[in-house]
Formats: sequence, C-alpha cells, structure tokens
Amino acid sequence: PCSARSRYGGRFTARHRHRLLLGPDRPRPVAHLLPLLQRRRAVHLLVHRAQPGGGAVLRGGGSAAGRAGAAGGAGGAAAAAGGGGAAAAAAGGGLLPRLRAAEQENARLRDARCPGHGDSARGGRQDLFNVPSRKRAPTGREASEWNFESTGYQELKSEIITEIPASKLAPQGESGGTSQSPGCGMLEWVGEPVTFQKADSIVGRYGVWMKDPEPVPPHSMEHIWRINTVGTDIRRLYEYQDLDQFMKGHTSKVYVLPEPVESTGATVYRGSLYYQKRKSRTLLRFEMKSETILVRKDLANAGYRGVFPYSWGGYTDIDFAVDELGLWVIYSTSQAYGAIVISKLDPRTLEVEQTWATAIRKRAVANSFIICGVLYTINSYSNQNAVINFAYNTNTNSSKALAIQFENRYRYNSMVDYNPAEKKILAWDNFNMVMYDIKLSKM
Repeated sequence: PCSARSRYGGRFTARHRHRLLLGPDRPRPVAHLLPLLQRRRAVHLLVHRAQPGGGAVLRGGGSAAGRAGAAGGAGGAAAAAGGGGAAAAAAGGGLLPRLRAAEQENARLRDARCPGHGDSARGGRQDLFNVPSRKRAPTGREASEWNFESTGYQELKSEIITEIPASKLAPQGESGGTSQSPGCGMLEWVGEPVTFQKADSIVGRYGVWMKDPEPVPPHSMEHIWRINTVGTDIRRLYEYQDLDQFMKGHTSKVYVLPEPVESTGATVYRGSLYYQKRKSRTLLRFEMKSETILVRKDLANAGYRGVFPYSWGGYTDIDFAVDELGLWVIYSTSQAYGAIVISKLDPRTLEVEQTWATAIRKRAVANSFIICGVLYTINSYSNQNAVINFAYNTNTNSSKALAIQFENRYRYNSMVDYNPAEKKILAWDNFNMVMYDIKLSKM
C-alpha cells in the first residue's frame, strides 16, 4: 500500500480505488458503474420498505425472493422488486461490501505512515527482496560499503549486482576455498574472473602465471611467477614476493632460463619450473634454487610446433598441469589421431608413469586443465560466454559431456591452469592475469 501511495503522489483517487477493487480484471471507469449503482440504490429502498422477509432478496435469487415475499405477505410487486434486486445483485457481484471495504482501506492508507526518501534500507522497498525466490538486497552495513551519494542510486546498484544469472550463483562461503572444498570432487561451478595484473606491452598478450601448490624453501605459497610468451626467444621468468607485489608489478627476482620456452604450457611444482623447450618435444625441469636444468626428457611421439595445438594456436601442443595427485602433461600423438592424451609424470625424473587416451580432438578445444585426476576442456578462447564442455576421469576411464559456464572476459584466453592448494583456476586472458573461484562436489 505504501508503494502504491508513493506511486500516485500520496493520494488515492476513485479511479485508483476501483482498480484495487476490481483485482485482476481490467480497470473500468467509474462512469460505467453509475447506472449499476443507481439501480442498486432503488432496489435497496424498495426491499427495505417491504416486509422484513424481503431482506433475503439481496442475497437470494429471483425464486428465493418470491418465496420470501409470499411468506412476508408483501404481494407480487415486492416479489418482482426482489427479483429485480436479485438480478442487480448478481450483476454487481456484491459491490457494496467491496465499496465499504475500499473506504476502510482508503482511510487506513490516509492514516498510515509511509517511509520517506531519506529512510534507511529497512523501508518498504526492501520488502520486495524478502521473497524467498530472489536474492535479498544488501542492507545496512552491506549496502553502505558502496558509498553512493543517493540512497535511491545505491538501491539500484545493489539490485543490479544481486541480479546475478543463476548459473553464476553459489552459496556464500562455498565458492571454492580450501576450507569449503577439502579433498577431491567433480567440478560443479566456476565463478567470475578477478583481474590481478595486466601486461603493459605486446609481449604480454599471451603468457602464463603460476603459484607453487607445494613450495620448497626459500619459496612459499605466497610467491608468484610469470612468463610473457610473445617472442622468438622466451627466457625470462619473473618472480614476485606475494600477490600485493605482483599487482604492483614489483619483481623480486628475474631468472634467465638456459633454454627458451615454447608457448604457455609451463607450470611450477615443488620448487621447479616445468616447461617445453622451444621447437621440440623435450620436457625440461628447471630448479629455481640452483637455477639449473636438472632433467631433460623427450615426450615420445608427442606432436609439437603447431601439429596438435589448442584451437587458438600458439604452438600449444604440450601443456603441463598440476592437481591434488601430482604432475601431468596434456598433448596428442599421431597414433591417437589428434585426440587428447594425458600422461602422469614423475616430478623428479619426468618419466611417464601412466597414460590415458581420450576421445576428444585437441584442436577442437580452446584449453584444458586437470582437477583430482579429471581432465576438463573449454570450448572457446574468445567467446565471452564459453563452456567447460567435456570431462575425462582417469580414475574411472570414463568421459561425459558438461555445460559449466566459463567466462572469457577479455575474449582471448591463452592459458588456463588449476591450483590445487587454493582450489582456484588461474588464466591469462588477452594481457590480463585473472583468477576464478570454483566449487567442487563432495566425494
């Protein structure tokens, strides 16, 4: 009612009152009701001048009025009048009680105190968000954090923000932190990307940024590494002390790698950088503590230099991955006819421990990552509303189609990796280094 008063400037006219009375029916002008009211008034007077039995005419039909008139001895005229009153009553649909109720409601509205524009978020507008099927708008302290000058604008912004597509919603506190998703599970949801850094030159359009889920001293889980991969002789590995220094662009150390890097498939695990040597199928393990390459190993039959890349190209034939189970490499071979092959590696020697062949072509997907031994693929690198469309479970040797939304906010995602320590996805999207929250099912 208060919202309605505000809408009509605080006054309720007859037209507004009749709109409320008529309910779901279409509003009818008052002029159309005048003849009906006049007939109603005439019949009302006739009935009450007759014997008391005629009082039943207002609620009865024509035959009931006749019986009431005969019992009261009023004669045929009163009965006929009763029949006419019954017809009027049927046409009016009990209009007088509804008018009386409207008058009472109107009086109540005049006396009611509606919240003004300066009231807090606990006013009438907030009641709209108490419906269980909608997400409630922020109130009090939550809303005040926006610090807008106008309360009306603040409510508008809050409403826009809470109107999140259902596919992006996750219960608060269950968006994928370690405490909320301990252990392994199947991927259920990926949140919106959060941007932490942006490359300032063309060499950073593609790249890879990494955190070590099992660091070795002197490094910690706070350290971050980054490689810009645009160029013909990529050898620089940038190290950052923590996320704050990373966001400010303050490097703590720069490693010059003995061998050049090929594309965006590198990863950091247990104090070493694992990457593919340029123009070869050779896998390298570079230990950061000693700044030397400890292991070189050819990946047998693996395609390289654009033979079996991801759909965006970039010589992404060989892609390292780390999850709760250890170190992996994602690639393809001629024997697999271009389908994705997954191999579990010994992180010390780079020996292949076990291999799985999937049924999805590597060129058909934009990128992939592994969580709890399950390979997930993304269908597009440039479509803003991409989809995680396929999963292959190495634990059960089974696969299935998926439809989990994945946002490429900057429309050119060249690297997607999973960090098992933080339960988050890291990506490099068109100069921008972004991170996604995730939600895993509980096993």
